This record gives sequence, structure tokens and C-alpha cells, in this order.
Amino acid sequence: MCTSLTYTDSNGGVYFGRTLELDVEEPYFVPYVPAGTPFHSDAEGSEPLRFETKQPFIAVTAPIRMPTAEDPLGPSDLKASEGMNAAGLSFSLLAYPTSAPGRSAGEVTKALLDASDLGSWLLSQFATVDEVKAGLAEQPVHLTRLALVGDATFPFHIVVHDKGGASIVIEWHDGREKVYDNPVGVMTNGPDFPWHLTNLRNWTHLTNVNHSTARFGDLEVSQPDSGIASAALPGSNTSVGRFIRAVYYSSFTEKTDDPDKALLNLARIMNNFDRPRGATIDPPEASGGEGMKFQGIGGDDGNPPTEYTSWTNLSDLGRGRFLLRTYGAFNYTRFDLATLSESDQLHLLPTAGLDPLGGDGTEALLSAKLPGA
Repeated sequence: MCTSLTYTDSNGGVYFGRTLELDVEEPYFVPYVPAGTPFHSDAEGSEPLRFETKQPFIAVTAPIRMPTAEDPLGPSDLKASEGMNAAGLSFSLLAYPTSAPGRSAGEVTKALLDASDLGSWLLSQFATVDEVKAGLAEQPVHLTRLALVGDATFPFHIVVHDKGGASIVIEWHDGREKVYDNPVGVMTNGPDFPWHLTNLRNWTHLTNVNHSTARFGDLEVSQPDSGIASAALPGSNTSVGRFIRAVYYSSFTEKTDDPDKALLNLARIMNNFDRPRGATIDPPEASGGEGMKFQGIGGDDGNPPTEYTSWTNLSDLGRGRFLLRTYGAFNYTRFDLATLSESDQLHLLPTAGLDPLGGDGTEALLSAKLPGA
């Protein structure tokens, strides 16, 4: 489904990576949203919540409607799955089955924030994880039902990181919002986040030190190759297995004092979670899928649905570098948020138009027009 993790360099710089897996390709767009951009969030049964961007940000989004010449896409039409703002705060949406509906409009005295707008709200309003915590304590959230995933009640949890290294996971249980500090900087999907931390107690034997020789009775044996330390890692692509692997690689990958090399290290880490089409399939009788009903679109040859890595993101939270690699690309496309922040206009670039060979996409984003405009 999704794997997210942080990696730190030897100077304490924070880098964030995540994958997004689905069984269907959505029409993703990369927007740059400048300071002063107006938003509105329309939660059912509530007055619209209106807010204005304080922090410029870049994101990966999917639109909730098709644009027309008369009505092009606006910022409130874009629902963020991933993003980073100019203050070095990141937002990530990961699949997770929410257990019950959220608060209704009658239970609160202020306008509700629709959960599908959490990305735009968090990225546009806050600079640190502590600010996010304070903001969430004051702002009630309405858990949306989403037709895309079988009319499920907002089947996601939220991961937030800042450039100081703080991290939280936001989940909903029995209609109640839970905000957990994340001491390992890793998240995948279900079970709930406290369960994953408890499960780490079963993995105290993990080490990156190869033990390549042993003696059994009078027989001495040795490994013909390096890498035996990783034999203890779980091999499946389940959320539980990926969580353990993510902790392993983010903990043991060597540190560097060069930010560019740190991004390369992060890219190598994320390669461990890259899933090709067909690696696992989901026939109709299979269960799983985090309790969500996806669109169920199979391959061109009529095979059952297969989850694959639609895109992978790398974020340099200190320098404001945002990198994206889609399934159809060999390399990452890089966006420089510092350069983008010199613009006071909203820009929107479809991921389908990214160069498969990657490179700098900053100018391409600055040159992009809103679809339908």
C-alpha cells in the first residue's frame, strides 16, 4: 500500500521518503501553491471552512472533478496525498481503515475541516509538528466518505514530519482522533501505529553486522557472500513486514555529511519498497487491501488487479527539494521549493507529463497552466 520513513544525515539533516501503491493510476498533478492562496473546505452539514495559505507548498494531488474551460481546477479541487512546505514540514496520506465516522456538525460549534483537505490545511498553515498538534486540538475534522474506495469512511491515516526531526501519526479510532509521537519516523499501513511499535519488541535481534562464520560440532562453515545480516528481515510486502524493513534500512544505512549523497542514500533505501505490476495480485476471492474496496482494474491481459508503486517521493526537508518518480519513469524529477516560492501564482503540472529520464522540473512547473484554463 504505502511505505514512509525518515533518514538523517551525519549533521542531523532530515530527509523523507514514501511510496504510494494502488491497483489503478489516478490523474495525479503536482501543484505549487503560493502564500496568500484562498482555500475552502466543504464538510457535509457544516459551513465552509475558509483559510489562506501562510506557507507556500508543493504536493502530489488528485483532483475531485474534471476541469472545463469555463471552470478550471482551483486549489480547493486538489486533494493532497503527499507534500512539503517552505518551512520544511511534510504531509503524507497512507491507507488505513478508519473504524467509525467522525464528529458530526451538531457536535461542534465551529466549521468542520473535511478530512480530504487535511493536506492543504496542514501544509498551508503550519511550520512545525508542534504547531500541527496545537492546530488539530482546536480544529474539528469531518471524516469523509470516499466513492473511490467503496464509499469507505476516510480509510487513511496521516504522517507529518518537520525538518527538526519531529514526527507524528494521526489516526481515528471509534470516531476519536489520536495523535501519536513517532519515535522511529516510519509508518506503513494497518494495524494501528501503537501496534507497530509494540511489534518492534519482537525484532531486537536485528543488526546490520554480518556473522559469516560458524562452527557446528567439528564442522566450520562460512558464507560465500556478504549480506547474511539481512536474512532476519521479513520478506513479504505486507504492511507489518514493510514497517520492520523500513526501520532497519532507515536505522542502519550509513550517514553522510553531504546532502546530495544523503538523497542518494534515501533513494537507495526506497528502492527496497518499489513494487512492479504483477508481483502480487488480488483475485476477487482474496481479502486484504486495508479494508478498502479499490477500483479493481486489472492488467491489459485481463489478469486480476495488482498493486504497484504508482510513484515514489523523496523530500529534503532542510533544503526544500522535492523529488518524484512515477511508475513510467526511470529517474526522479526534482523541484526546488525555494525557486518556486519566488512565484506568487498557482501552478499545476500533470505527472503524466514528467520526463521519464527525470531532471529538474522546476521551470516546467512554473510554466504550467491550470487544466481547463
